[in-house]
Amino acid sequence: MMLSTSLLLFLATCGVEVSSFSPAPMLATGASAQHRQMTHIFSMPDDPYPSDYDADDLESTEKTVSVDMDENDAIIRDELKRELILLSSVTNRGSCATTEESNLVVDLVTQLEALNPTADPAANCQGDWELCYSSTQSFRSSPFFLAIRSFLGDDNKQIAESAFDIHDAATTASRVGKVRQIIDKNNNELVSEYEVSVGLLPGLPVQVKGTVITSAEMSVIRPESWELEVKGTKVKGSNVPFLDAFLDDSDLEVPVGEAYKAVSGAVPVSTLKTFYVDEGLRITRDVDENFYVFTRA
Repeated sequence: MMLSTSLLLFLATCGVEVSSFSPAPMLATGASAQHRQMTHIFSMPDDPYPSDYDADDLESTEKTVSVDMDENDAIIRDELKRELILLSSVTNRGSCATTEESNLVVDLVTQLEALNPTADPAANCQGDWELCYSSTQSFRSSPFFLAIRSFLGDDNKQIAESAFDIHDAATTASRVGKVRQIIDKNNNELVSEYEVSVGLLPGLPVQVKGTVITSAEMSVIRPESWELEVKGTKVKGSNVPFLDAFLDDSDLEVPVGEAYKAVSGAVPVSTLKTFYVDEGLRITRDVDENFYVFTRA
């Protein structure tokens, strides 16, 4: 109940109530200006686009899935994956990566996405996956935090970023264990497992351990994209006497989705995009282009 109350207070505190384009005309110069007819491109106040073209005519800049069918590129993919996994291990999943190492990982990820061997990657991610690299805080791969980012929206992105930084600083002393995602496309569900150990008091060799499990309803909406709606959060595997048995046996879950409905009337919809997946590796991006690299568990 404390987690539910904290969530309601956080959302209530951070929640938000759910130009015409007129470039200057091209002026003709030189001696031929008198004989050249000028065309003025302008917009009316209720028309955001210049009148001589339609917005649909513009090419989309949104990233799309690449599918590499060249069998000879398999060797290149394997080399890129080996280097990526090596960097993931020596940087503690990216949490202690230098700027040079981070830039190198970005380059490796970009190359792998261009060599993606799987059509419709979002529909081909069934199974258990373990996080091996994250370009941002690893906890942001959980639907719980993805929902917070979606709830606040782009207009309040900085509020979300500040909240995540505060959470990160508050848990600096904790040790993150396995971070997993279990994707069950038959039941349209994504389950996030975040294993963490937190010291009770500085200097004391006593830690509270547990796995925070968050479930979300998942829908494949495009070849690369999922939409997620968080459902609930619970804790399993606690090492606290008596509490561990109670939590494991009672299956007590905080209904996060219902809390959002009570606050705003709807569950925030989060989008994840997978631009690379094969039999052993997956690269998924969130709405802010943070990427998460998973290997088969």
